[in-house]
Formats: sequence, C-alpha cells, structure tokens
Amino acid sequence: MMNAICKTLLATAIASACIASAQAADPLTVYGKLNVTVQSNDEDGESETAVQSNASRLGVKGEYDLGNSLSAFYQVEYEVATNDDSSNNFKARNQFVGLKGNFGALSVGRQDTMMKVSQGNVDQFNDLSGDLKSLFKGDNRIEQTVNYVTPALGNVRLGVTYAAEASNSQDGESGVSAALMYGDAALKSTPIYAAIAYDSKVKGYDIVRATVQGKIADLKLGAMYQSQEESEGDADSVDGYLLSAAYDINAVTLKAQYQDMEDTGDSWSVGADYKLAKPTKLFAFYTTRSMEGVSDDDNYIGLGLEHKF
Repeated sequence: MMNAICKTLLATAIASACIASAQAADPLTVYGKLNVTVQSNDEDGESETAVQSNASRLGVKGEYDLGNSLSAFYQVEYEVATNDDSSNNFKARNQFVGLKGNFGALSVGRQDTMMKVSQGNVDQFNDLSGDLKSLFKGDNRIEQTVNYVTPALGNVRLGVTYAAEASNSQDGESGVSAALMYGDAALKSTPIYAAIAYDSKVKGYDIVRATVQGKIADLKLGAMYQSQEESEGDADSVDGYLLSAAYDINAVTLKAQYQDMEDTGDSWSVGADYKLAKPTKLFAFYTTRSMEGVSDDDNYIGLGLEHKF
C-alpha cells in the first residue's frame, strides 16, 4: 500500500517538475472548451433524447522565439467526448509542430486541410447537428500532412496542404488542398472575408469551394458554393450552396442557415445564443435535414451550454 502511494507521489512530482521546467523554457497556453447539449434526435423515424458533447476539446499550444525573425510553434489538441461510455474518451485533433518567419509558416503533423480552414466562420452551426459537413465533403483533418501559409500580402494569404500517401485517410494516394484567402475570418480587422479553395484527391474527392462572409453593423451574412466529385471513377460532379445569417441584439445572437447539395439533400437550421459572459453562453437550435431517397426527415432540437477556457 505504502509502496503504491510512494510511486504515485513520485510520478506526480516528476510530472509537476517537467511542467514547471517546460513553462520556464517555453511558455505554453492550455486551452479548451466544453460544449454539451440536451437534445432530441429524430433520425430514420426513431427518436431519442441525448446529453451530447459537441467537439468539446482540450489542448496546449505555444510559440518559442528562435531569434533572427524565426520562431517555432506547436499545438496538441484532443477532442473530449463527454457522452462516451468509455473512460478512454480522447480523440486526436490538430497536432503539429512548425516554423514561422518572414517566409511564412510551415508545419507538419495532423492538421486541418486548407479547404477546411478556408470556410472561416460562415457555418453558424459548426460542430452541431446542422454542421455543413453533413452534406458537403471537404471538412477534413488529415493525420500526415505538410502545411504552408504565405505571409500576408495586404489582406491576402495563400495556403497549401500536402497529404501524404502513407496516411490511412488517403488510401495510398497523395493529395493537395489549397486556398486563397482574403481578410479576417473573425470580421474584426476587415468587414469582409472571402476564400476560394481546391482539393485534389483529398480523402477520395476533388472539390472546388468559394466562401464569402460580411458584416454590416450587427448583421453577418455568409454564403458558400461547392462543387464536388469522387477522384476515381465516372461519377459526375454535384453542386451545392449554403446561406447563413447572424444578428446580434445585445447579449443575444439570432442565427439561421440553409444548405443544399445536389443529389444528396438539403437542410435548414435556426437558433439563438445568449452570452452570459465572454467565455460562456447558453444556446438553443433546431435543425431539419431531408436526404435524397429517404422518406423521413431527420430533426434535431437542442438546448446547450458552452464554456471556453
């Protein structure tokens, strides 16, 4: 008993010492968020009530000045599935290391592709049941990638992702994702954000996507067009679009979104966020989705709480 306690205390002391040493040499940021909803899910004609985690996460990130206008940066992030019945409920998200300087930023590891990055904040129901990935391909995070983003030229940046053929996601074939982006996706330093992106053989698909979002006073309007087709085979390309809006009224944000993909389906969502404080909000949403060839629509209604730290 005492031996086990001593081992536990020793392991704790070593871990604490390592953390203290890392913070002294290389300051890092611990961050995350918990987003949990109580919701009713009506799928395939069957309804159930769930307490659902929506991409809750925990991560660390940091940057170290190497001198000569060069710095190293890194991120290690995990999704925390609070609704998983297993205690082993961590799922890998972005995990990479890189160098940045006057040449731009180069990073290697598990990363969001430039196609995914290029969407900015146009998806008003990101990570919820109305997420655009339900109908659009291209929302990818690949485990063996090289990312390069150029320095900003005015408000314009070019980003490229190389997905290695050894990646299981790529099924033995390398792929490239590229995006040309204008402005600030948060719409703080610029009133408009726009991007055009292209995937070639990324997770089995070729995709062209154009995204734009703008802000006028307290109103945000967004739109996305996408054309997608399988990289192999004779399947025709299909086209889709998304329209979104958000309107701030003091601490309340009203949101709406419509999405359609040819030969796949369509969906629309409405919701509202109530900000309790800068890191904390209450929110509610309703999403309905109609899929081609399926008689019953899928419906989701939820009430949730999100806290960022």
